[in-house]
Amino acid sequence: MITVKEVETKKERKLFVEFPLRLYHGNPCFVPPLYGDEMKIFSKHYVYNDTCRAVYYLAFSEGRVVGRISGIIQNSANEKFGQKRVRFTRFDAIDDIEVSKALFDAVEKWAKDNGMDTVVGPLGFSDLEREGLLVEGFDELSTFEEQYNAPYYKDHIEKLGYAKEVDWTESKITVPAYYDGSLDRMAEFILKRYNLHLGKARSVNEFLNKYSDGLFDIIDKSYENIYGTVPFTDGMKKMMIDNFRLIIDLEHVAVILDENERVVCMGICFPSIAKAVQKSGGRLTPSALARILKAIRKPEIIDLGLVGVDPEYANRGISVVISAALMNMLKADNVKYAETNLNLEDNYAIQNQWKRFSEVKHKRRRSYVKSLKESENDKNRS
Repeated sequence: MITVKEVETKKERKLFVEFPLRLYHGNPCFVPPLYGDEMKIFSKHYVYNDTCRAVYYLAFSEGRVVGRISGIIQNSANEKFGQKRVRFTRFDAIDDIEVSKALFDAVEKWAKDNGMDTVVGPLGFSDLEREGLLVEGFDELSTFEEQYNAPYYKDHIEKLGYAKEVDWTESKITVPAYYDGSLDRMAEFILKRYNLHLGKARSVNEFLNKYSDGLFDIIDKSYENIYGTVPFTDGMKKMMIDNFRLIIDLEHVAVILDENERVVCMGICFPSIAKAVQKSGGRLTPSALARILKAIRKPEIIDLGLVGVDPEYANRGISVVISAALMNMLKADNVKYAETNLNLEDNYAIQNQWKRFSEVKHKRRRSYVKSLKESENDKNRS
């Protein structure tokens, strides 16, 4: 018999965070989040508590954990888009449809009890979290920024009445064999034409002190109508800056300024720490920290984090400058390739940008949606 229980105790919180670590133990494609960061979701001081409500469930069978799921009411997103949605996230389960059904039933009941009419996901508190269900690319190493899941998740979710809302693609990009340096020349032309220049900093702290306000402004402007995004709160900004201090490298960022030193475009990449955190299950042990530092100093893989353009410059070809900067990052001797992370399949501006590179689309993720109003009507008709 399957029972579902809301997470309440310290022990249950630990079981919730550790379940996917056990489920995917030994899987070479699974990359855990940082253990300490996951435990923070239960803190009363968690950064998203001022804009969200969340619930966490565990599924048990014969006394052992067989699944987990979380539901989130993202008030800022619901207000922004005029919706009554609950986001599901952190869904993991054994290959048993009854386990998945029990977990989703719990989230759907919680949604209706709180006046919501739709469930969507996997989506986190914001798009800074892991999102999207992996539906293609199960034999590919996950990035640190995204979650791995087994193929049967898709079958379970669709059998429970969920349908595709959006897809993201992920690409592996390298320097094309025919590259002749033309992007550098185009970038130089664009900068001169619009009286722009690249921002400079001598350290990560100086970079963040000089440009963080402008970066957040650009992100809010350029991501305003992107699926699932929410405006940055002060708490989110602080959390993001703290994370940047840990893994950002000045060789992997590009900031474009106008003549008034205002940020009009930015691209931020991160050295991949995916392999560095695998062995420790996301725990920051001394050996894990040593692996992370090595990955930052000499990355074999670069993860694309954020690319933003001021809408005023969106149609002026300014993305060429970011592409040129990325091309030069990829030319480093130690770098094998870059991972784009999630790009909406109908975001043609970003999709077209990768045509300048040698690109292989190797993963696809999906956000699902289910109307609880429809399911209630179906129930009434039966």
